[in-house]
Formats: sequence, C-alpha cells, structure tokens
Amino acid sequence: MFGQKKAKGLNIIIVGCGRVGSTLVEQLSAEGHDITIIDKDAAKVAELTELYDIMGVVGNGASFGVQIEAGIKDTNLIIAVTESDELNLLCCTVARRVAECAAIARVRDPDYSIEIGYLQEKLGLAMIINPELEASREMVRILSLPTALEVDTFAHGQAEHIKFKVRCGTMLDGISVREIGAKTDNVLICAVERKGKVHIPRGDFVLKAEDMVSFVAPRKTAKNFFKTVGAKTHQVKNCLIAGGGTSAYYLAKQLLHIGVDVKIIEKNEARCERLGELLPKAVIINGDATDESLLKEEGIEDVESFVSLTGMDEENVLLTLYAKQHSKVDAKVITKIKRLAFDDVINKLDLGSVLYPRYITAEAIIGYVRAKSASRSSNIETLSYMFEQRVEAIEFKVDEDFKKLTNIPLKDLNIRDDVLISFINRHGKIIIPSGTDEIKPGDTVMIVTTHIGFVDINDILD
Repeated sequence: MFGQKKAKGLNIIIVGCGRVGSTLVEQLSAEGHDITIIDKDAAKVAELTELYDIMGVVGNGASFGVQIEAGIKDTNLIIAVTESDELNLLCCTVARRVAECAAIARVRDPDYSIEIGYLQEKLGLAMIINPELEASREMVRILSLPTALEVDTFAHGQAEHIKFKVRCGTMLDGISVREIGAKTDNVLICAVERKGKVHIPRGDFVLKAEDMVSFVAPRKTAKNFFKTVGAKTHQVKNCLIAGGGTSAYYLAKQLLHIGVDVKIIEKNEARCERLGELLPKAVIINGDATDESLLKEEGIEDVESFVSLTGMDEENVLLTLYAKQHSKVDAKVITKIKRLAFDDVINKLDLGSVLYPRYITAEAIIGYVRAKSASRSSNIETLSYMFEQRVEAIEFKVDEDFKKLTNIPLKDLNIRDDVLISFINRHGKIIIPSGTDEIKPGDTVMIVTTHIGFVDINDILD
C-alpha cells in the first residue's frame, strides 16, 4: 500500500487511475476527503500517491482481498471509473456485499444505457454515470441554440445556465447588467470573464465585446433573450460529425430524433457498417476526416454545424479550426477534448464550444459527494462548473428546518461577496429573484459563485 492516511471528510475509494479517476482524485482530495485509489498499474498508483496526500493499492478493484486491503469496511463511498463497464459494475457489486457504502459506477456502453435505471436499482448503486451520453445531451442543447457556448440544465430541466460571447457592435456591447434586466424578462447575468478574470457582476457592471458571459433563465426563455439582443436563435438543420465512436452514436441518435440531418465520417469500415445498422437515417461515410478533399466533398463549407469527436484531441482541434476557417455559413462548431494538456493554448483558440467529458463525470460525482457531506436540511441537487472550473453553479434543496435563510427577504441576508442567488425553484416555477423575494421551505435555490467547495447553502452567508 502506498501513501499515508489522513483523517478528513469522507472515506472514498476510487477504482481506476485514468483521466476521470485522476480528475476525481485531484478535486476530492482538495476538498478534504480521505482518498484511496486502486489500479493494476503500479506506476499510476505511485504517481498519484506521490502527487496527492492519498493512499494507493495495486490490484484488481473487483477483488474482495484488494478491497479489504483498501479499507472497504470503513469506506463511505466507492467510485469505479475503469475503462471496463463490466469491471466497474462488479467492483460496486462486491463493495455493496462487503460494506455498507454507497457506490457509483461509470458505464458507457450503449447496450447498457437503456438499462441504467434497472441496473442502478437492482445493484443498489447510488449513481451510474455515462459521460458520453451526458456530453451528447449537452451538445444537442448547444446545437439547438447556436449562440450558446455551454448549456447546463437545473431544476429538472426547468432552468438553463448558458454561456456565450459578446460580439463587437451588438446590443450587449457597452450595456450595463442593470439595463439588460430592464430590457429582458426572466434573465439574470451570473458571471463574466474578461481578460482571464472572472467577475460576479453587480448592476452597474458594463459588458464589453469579447466578454464571456453566463446567464440563467427559465427553460425556453433563453431563445427570446438571444432574439432580443440580435443573436442567432434557430436550431441547426444539419450536422457533420468527425469520428464514429460512442459519443458520435449518442449525439447522432438524439439529433435525428429532433429532425436534424446527420453525416458521420469514420475511418473504420466495420464501425461504419455497425453505425449504419444502428442509425439507418444517418449518412455514414467511410473515410478519414482529416482528408481535406473528403471534407469539402461532404459539404464542410455549407453545413450548419460541425462536431469533432475523433479519438485524438489534436485532430479535434485542427478539424474545428479548419471548419471555422472554411465555413461559408458561420457554422456552429463543437470540440471534444479528453486531456488537459496545453489548456492555456486551447483556451486562446476560437474553438466554439469545448466539451470535457471527464468534467461532466466529475461534476455529477462531486455534487453527490458534497450532498453526502452536507447537513440534513440542505442538499445539493445539481452541480456544474464554468470558466475552466473557476465558477461553480450549485442547486441546493432547502428543507423546512433551515431557519437562517427561509422567510427572509434576500436584501436582508448577509450574503458573502462573489455569491449570487440566481433563481428560486418553487414547485416547478422558476423565479428570477429580486431583493424582496424570499426563500421558502421546500424550494431549490441555485447559487453562482467563484468560491469553490460549498457543501451547504449556509455557506453563502458571511
């Protein structure tokens, strides 16, 4: 066993030291939890235990003996994120038989995706995460609203948190947050990134061209907001996808369902045949997406959206830049990035919407961990990151015994700096709050903040 024990937070075992496992180690250890990792690769285990103050065990995470060595009987939560769906499910099943711990498994295979609810219930799992499926859902939301760079949903889909870029000469260039509120209904500006610095803006904050802005609004209101400010609002009619992996399958299936024409370019002939069987309404092209002549032949210049989902980040970046350069219709582009190497360079490139599947997985798991760490009266419903993990948007459920915040006008609460109460969800109705609104027992409340690590809504008070 590697590392040294520390006594903080929850006791968590993470099986699998790949990209997602490493991200979870980084974030959960920073939040003060007692982490033990399990992986067959001794070098990976040694690297992470040296980098972070955690324990490490080399071995098969589904082995009873290995789990005992890792301390499963004293563990609050096991998270299985190896490359094998079956191994992840087996790890969780063994753990649930050995100890009274919660279990989370990453499961990506489409054959399992339609059975997630059944598997979760029958195996007694707290959560099953499918990062490719969740990423594809976000891509569909983005392609349905092309001006948006990121779209996260809250309040069971009744509210949206959206990021976009202010264009030079548009209505929003040179207007204050207070003026925006006066000109638009049910929209609240939450955060603004300018020249690398993130602000939680007050009413007198003036937007400028090139600002990255996030706002929250009830579902479907965002389209009216973008229409008011003169931005694109129509859903794309067609999409060209580079790469025919699992992510491409999930995305194509959902796009076809809402009436978007889909073409997929995939190198592997056998995979093309399989996609043709799974997606009979899509056009499947067997070829290399980096072939410039093929891209032009398949309409890269006129397609309304282009999504790069190959297995190589470098290819995805170059294909996106090529699509933007050659598009005659200002196509909406989305780029998938698996690793975080050269992130400073990537952030400076105009890549449109950039998705990191590892963070989609981490967000859901960290939200669950914080909820498990929180008080009875305030639980995290949804957690999402924005602006390269520097901003957190958290939806809390507030029960009736939480007295410090309920039935008090928001203007009378001593709320910390850089914290914004962005909406109140009351029985499915989304309220964009003013100073006279009050939080009621049973509400869920979304806050946006540059503070990292809130586990309880009480954390917003100074």
